[in-house]
Amino acid sequence: MGILKEFKDFAIKGNVVDMAVGIIIGAAFGKIVSSLVSDVMMPTIGVLMGNVDFSSFAFTLREAHDDVPAVTIKYGLFINTVIDFLIVAFAIFMMIKQMNRFTQPVVAEAPTTKECPYCLSSIPVKATRCGHCTSELK
Repeated sequence: MGILKEFKDFAIKGNVVDMAVGIIIGAAFGKIVSSLVSDVMMPTIGVLMGNVDFSSFAFTLREAHDDVPAVTIKYGLFINTVIDFLIVAFAIFMMIKQMNRFTQPVVAEAPTTKECPYCLSSIPVKATRCGHCTSELK
């Protein structure tokens, strides 16, 4: 019974649940970016470069013969995947940069006044004598 309780405690911890949600959202975001690259960006880039279809770029190592398919290196699909990765990496970088900006600790400003221990009036920090009761401060 001890192992099941330990596993339950581990699985229910906030970090594990947050990580699972992040992975699921990341996978969905990856699909969106893949579609953006392959369905929107690459055709646009292809048209701008003179009707070039990157996904069809390939080196043929061995031609197809009989029932054996051709052996090719599909570098056009690789180019699409690299662009896909760069977009995802940049989006994650920007998201983390914004999260860090919001989670940085707020540095409190140094106080400019202090309280006179004799009359409890507010006086400048650098004062050596209280302006209200004229007591000498240490």
